[in-house]
Amino acid sequence: MGKILSFGELLLRICPDIEGNWLKENSLPFYVGGAELNVATALALWNLPSAYLTALPENMLSEQIVKYLQEKKVDTSSIIFQGNRIGTYYLPKGKDLKNAGVIYDRNYSSFSELQPKTIDWDAVFSGVSWFHFSAICPAINQNIAEVCEEALKAASEKNIFISLDLNYRAKLWKYGKQPIEIMPKLALYCDLIMGNIWAANQMLGTDLDQHLLEAETKENYLEHAAKTSEAVLKAYPKCKYVANTFRFGEIGIEYYTTVFTDGKLEVSEEYKAEKIIDKVGSGDCFMAGLIYGLYKKLPVKEALEFATAAAYGKLFIESDATNMTVEAVKRTIKNGQ
Repeated sequence: MGKILSFGELLLRICPDIEGNWLKENSLPFYVGGAELNVATALALWNLPSAYLTALPENMLSEQIVKYLQEKKVDTSSIIFQGNRIGTYYLPKGKDLKNAGVIYDRNYSSFSELQPKTIDWDAVFSGVSWFHFSAICPAINQNIAEVCEEALKAASEKNIFISLDLNYRAKLWKYGKQPIEIMPKLALYCDLIMGNIWAANQMLGTDLDQHLLEAETKENYLEHAAKTSEAVLKAYPKCKYVANTFRFGEIGIEYYTTVFTDGKLEVSEEYKAEKIIDKVGSGDCFMAGLIYGLYKKLPVKEALEFATAAAYGKLFIESDATNMTVEAVKRTIKNGQ
C-alpha cells in the first residue's frame, strides 16, 4: 500500500474568548489545522504513511509550519509555495456562544489562488494509493472546485482509492454556486463518502424523510441512515462505503455512527458525556479513523468502532487535531467511554 494523500487548505484557528479578555491580556490562543490536515496528522500519529498537499506563501511562518508537520511525520514534499498569505479563521471560546459564529479570513490565501492545469498530478500521486479531500475545498471558489475535479480524474486514472468528507460550510459557498451544483460530479469519483443525512441532502440531493425525523429517535435516525446510504450508492456506483455520524447536544454529547456497505448497515457503540471540551476536528478524526481501519483492512465493524472512539476522544482534546495514540483509542473502545 502506498501513501495516503490529504488535500486541502491549511488554516490557523484563532480563539478569542467571548468575554474579550484577550484584549486585556494581549494574548490569542491559536491552533494549526484545517479539516484535511487534521486527517493527515492523525494518520501520521497512527503510523500510516501520511502526506499532505496544500499551498502556502514562501516565508518564515510557512517554513516553521512545514517543519512542525514534518516533526509529526507528515510527508510535506508536495506542498506548493505561492501567494502571500495563510488562511485563518476565528472561533470564539467562552460560556455563551449562541451569537458567536465562526469568522473566516481566507480570501486571497495561497490555497484559494490555486489554478487549474498548474499542478503536476503525475508527480503528486507518485507512490499514493489513497486520496482524501473534503467538500470544504470546492466551497472556496470555482477555480478550487475545478482543481478538485482535476485531481479526482487523475487519481481515478491511477486507480487510487478516493474518500470524501461532506463538510458543509454555509459561510464559504459565496461564489454563485450551491453545493448541489458542484458536489454530485465530484462524488462520482469517490469510493468512500462520509457525512450525515443532512449533509447528503444539502450536497448530493438525497431525500430527507420528515416522517422519520419528526420522532427524533435513534431507531428512526438509523433507518434514515440506511435509506440515505442506499440512495448514495445507487447514484454513485463507484462508491463502496457510506458513513454517517450522529452527534447531538451542546454542552454534553450523544454520539454514534454508521457505515453502509455490501447491503448492510453497521452501527457503532453509542457514547455519552455530560460535558465536552472542543468539537473542532471530531469529524475529521472520525474520517481518519475510517481511513485507518480500511487501509489496515480491518473488518468494517472494527474500523467503524475505531473511528467512532477516536472521534469521541477528540471531543476532550483542546486543539484542531487529535493526540490520541492507537493504544489510547483502543482503550476507549474497551472502556466504552
